[in-house]
Amino acid sequence: MNIIEKLGRVISVGLLSLPLFALPPAYQQALAAGDIFDLSPEQPGRVRVEKDAEAIAALPKDFKFTSPGKFTVAVSTGGPPLATYATDAKTVVGADPDYALAIADSIGLELELVPVAWADWPLGLVSGKYDAVISNVGVTELRKEKFDFSTYRQGLHGFFVKADSKIKNIREPKDAAGLRITVGASTDQERILLKWSDENVAAGLKPIELQYHDDDAARVIALQSGRVDVIVQPHAQLVYIAARDKNIKRVGTLSAGWPERSDVAITTRKGSGLADALTLATNNLIKSGAYKKILERWQLQEEALPESRTNPPGLPKS
Repeated sequence: MNIIEKLGRVISVGLLSLPLFALPPAYQQALAAGDIFDLSPEQPGRVRVEKDAEAIAALPKDFKFTSPGKFTVAVSTGGPPLATYATDAKTVVGADPDYALAIADSIGLELELVPVAWADWPLGLVSGKYDAVISNVGVTELRKEKFDFSTYRQGLHGFFVKADSKIKNIREPKDAAGLRITVGASTDQERILLKWSDENVAAGLKPIELQYHDDDAARVIALQSGRVDVIVQPHAQLVYIAARDKNIKRVGTLSAGWPERSDVAITTRKGSGLADALTLATNNLIKSGAYKKILERWQLQEEALPESRTNPPGLPKS
């Protein structure tokens, strides 16, 4: 079903008699993504798993879940493919909700997702409004002072170019020498690429020319018009744009914490005792192949981890 057909269905059931641009942004996004990823509220292709006796046995006996019999997880609906609203404009779907469901299945509980604003998750977790946060939270040494972590994905930035670009690979600073790259101001991508450019100049190579654009649309337009050669931003966002528009392609990835490794993790209250059990559950999902299926469903295979770790070294305090 194409986007126009979907919009027609929305209007026919009387939700809104407005053009697409007048709908809420999250709803527009869900409609536009429907032909690439399954954003239906029913989610028939969602990966389900059996109870994991090892993980259940590892749960702390004295831990009281927010709601009895449920695993309550906060998630921020930042956009597909990580987490967004389905075509009913209320059900949260995406890679992080799928992963949360697999963890809930593993520990024998019903999943209850709580959509939250990104800025609100730390206080809500500390105050006990939910048991965990599964929302692309990166492990840092500062966060480890208040939270425990069970890693489940790599934190990556992506290098994407026009589909017909002659650029084949960007893996290290020299590969980007002399290129025009669009980034957001005051981002990790900018920080990393400025260091790359300095390394290139010190090695007698051309500097990187950074151009600044405020949003995805402006960056894509700059790329398609030939004003820049490369887009660099969080990998998952660009995976979605590439699948949607089919006119850009990936030529490399970069750790979000370069030169350090940066992992994304389930976040739980410090000292709650949940982290080891959730790490065990994740490693068993990796062994069973369910983990791979979840990432493949949302085209995030590049972000797979070989194993989950509890409270690994995080990005250093700045």
